[in-house]
Amino acid sequence: MVLEGEMDGIGNNMQKKAAELERLAEVLVTGEQLRLRLHEVKVIKDRRHHLRTYPNCFVAKELIDWLIEHKEASDRDTAITIMQKLLDQSIIHHVCDEHREFKDLKLFYRFRKDDGTFPLDSEAKVFMRGQRIYEKLMNTENTLLQTREEEGGTYERALVGSEFIDWLLQEGEMAAREEAEQLGRRLLEHGIIQHVTNKHHFANGPLLFQFRMNFRRRRRLIELLHERSRCIPESHDSPFCLRKQNSDGGNTSFLSGTHCSMFISHII
Repeated sequence: MVLEGEMDGIGNNMQKKAAELERLAEVLVTGEQLRLRLHEVKVIKDRRHHLRTYPNCFVAKELIDWLIEHKEASDRDTAITIMQKLLDQSIIHHVCDEHREFKDLKLFYRFRKDDGTFPLDSEAKVFMRGQRIYEKLMNTENTLLQTREEEGGTYERALVGSEFIDWLLQEGEMAAREEAEQLGRRLLEHGIIQHVTNKHHFANGPLLFQFRMNFRRRRRLIELLHERSRCIPESHDSPFCLRKQNSDGGNTSFLSGTHCSMFISHII
């Protein structure tokens, strides 16, 4: 049974924690998008130094040149700050772990994803799970995500809590309803889904929820230097743009913040 106002707008503490996890996930997502781009353009490749081969690495100085050339950074200092952010979050590291700072030198660095040293903590695993579930929802025929009504409001791409649990069980994501409900609660606590009016925690019932994380939006590296990226609007055609349709025909956007485009589908 869901109690009205149970969460008091999800609760200040929970909102703060979800925001922190979203910011962390933004760094992870941005780093993974960069890694994939660098592989495509062969900035990441096997390199030799003193008769030794270092697989899947990049040269710091060359990467800074590339970031400026592709307008991901305005100058070298900004590029260094961006890459230091990734290093601080254990997304990249010096190939021999001899430097804890990202330096504008001919030093080799590597994405931890490329050498199997990326730390898969519980938060990362939840984001990975959420991304996989969303992609499965988007890529299979189902009626879960659709325009629905609750408390006088109409919400796009909303799903019913109990129907989401049914789907998780049918897809083999969880074995029991209680476990599926706990998964839904974890997804909400990590800012991946939310109640349409932010009044309730996830529950096995008739309440409506929406995905608030954009797992597909292309990030700009400069966003890593912003405390929050809520100023970045989603396209109204985006499946992640959360909107309430008012009865008078006007639309009020519920654009969720720091929406993680999480690297997740590529991280394992």
